[in-house]
Amino acid sequence: MASLCRVKLGSWMGQACRLHTSSSVSAKLHYKMLVLGGGSGGIAMSARMKRMLGAENVAVVEPSEMHYYQPIWTLVGAGAKSVKSSGRPTESVMPSGVKLVKSKVQEINPEKNTVRTDDGTEISYEYLIVALGLQLHFEKIKGLPEGFEHPKIGSNYSVQTVEKTWKALQDFKEGNALFTFPNTPIKCPGAPQKIMYLSDAYLRKTGKRSKASIKYFSSLPVIFSVKKYADSLWEIVKKRDLEVNLRHDLIEVRVDKQEAVFTNLDKPGETKVVEYEMLHVTPPMGPNSAVKSSLLADEVGWLDVDKETLQHKKYPNVFGIGDCTNLPTPKTAAAVAAQSAVLQRTIKQVLKKEKPDQKYDGYTSCPLVTSYNTVIMAEFDYSFQPLETFPIDQGKERRLMYYMKADVMPHLYWQGLLRGLWGGPGPYRKLMHLGMK
Repeated sequence: MASLCRVKLGSWMGQACRLHTSSSVSAKLHYKMLVLGGGSGGIAMSARMKRMLGAENVAVVEPSEMHYYQPIWTLVGAGAKSVKSSGRPTESVMPSGVKLVKSKVQEINPEKNTVRTDDGTEISYEYLIVALGLQLHFEKIKGLPEGFEHPKIGSNYSVQTVEKTWKALQDFKEGNALFTFPNTPIKCPGAPQKIMYLSDAYLRKTGKRSKASIKYFSSLPVIFSVKKYADSLWEIVKKRDLEVNLRHDLIEVRVDKQEAVFTNLDKPGETKVVEYEMLHVTPPMGPNSAVKSSLLADEVGWLDVDKETLQHKKYPNVFGIGDCTNLPTPKTAAAVAAQSAVLQRTIKQVLKKEKPDQKYDGYTSCPLVTSYNTVIMAEFDYSFQPLETFPIDQGKERRLMYYMKADVMPHLYWQGLLRGLWGGPGPYRKLMHLGMK
């Protein structure tokens, strides 16, 4: 039946097969388990909750028509993958039978166990999983987002702008190629420099590298948060003649003059204007507005959850996963996978009125793409110490790891994570290291 639903026999058939709830329904709805957000964390947890509670007891609130595998956008921006390959209709990745409420979350009231959507629908719940992700804020950079209407500027962080990165790279003639990292938490913190390494490789391949000055501007005081991988990246930077400027934040783009303006975070008030022939912008990011304005948020606006169990610190029937949380680990799809397995166990025990006993160790992974055929596979935990899966030195550039990034991980995502079947490499790590890790 599930496969029949995926065949496009008309929208009425798809809706009938999946029993989705349209956003036009204004009646009061109630679900045992309500999932907010249809990104990686939301879909993964809805699949796991379907198996635990039954499809009829689970609903997902998500307005987007398309679901994207965003980690592949690094390769899309460098022309190695197509943007089309990164997306599938949201309905096609929903667990069959689980209700899809096609609306945007407007308000969360944990005191009343209710959620209100932007069309006025009120949904009540017994248990709530918040997986709303984060928000991009291009508008916090003067001159954006309207600057994307001009050539020579792109961003791999949005489906609307990722192909502009590839266009700017192809059109590069001579001058500065700039790559930025903002002064906020971001998702996939390795991505701003991955596109720099790929651009360097492309310009070498096309004979333009001698005419390019490649510059990386990061708000951070380090090139990467884990020393082992940072040491490897510094070697690459020196070997390939890349310029790294730490503690610099992009505050303005002057597209008419092709200028980028940076502020020196260690010297307030001091700015630097740099001309560009190509500019890749990583936007400032922040908490989801519905979470930030609710009682579920911490003082900054992120979902306030226990870092080991993923249960909310104040409301025990509320749980969180992924980018919307205040978990002190980089926001990646790999982190979501590991969190999903722990969260399933936590919820199962809470439903039985037992104390959660499985702990999330902060595992996350960042495949640092360094060329069109090499990757440094960074894996680490809350302590920012390496937590590597393979019994080899993952601090080195390897072709095998590029294959993992480009071909294996997308398959794991679509067929494993989103179906609630992939909870990270933890069990395999123990096998690879003969039980020592």
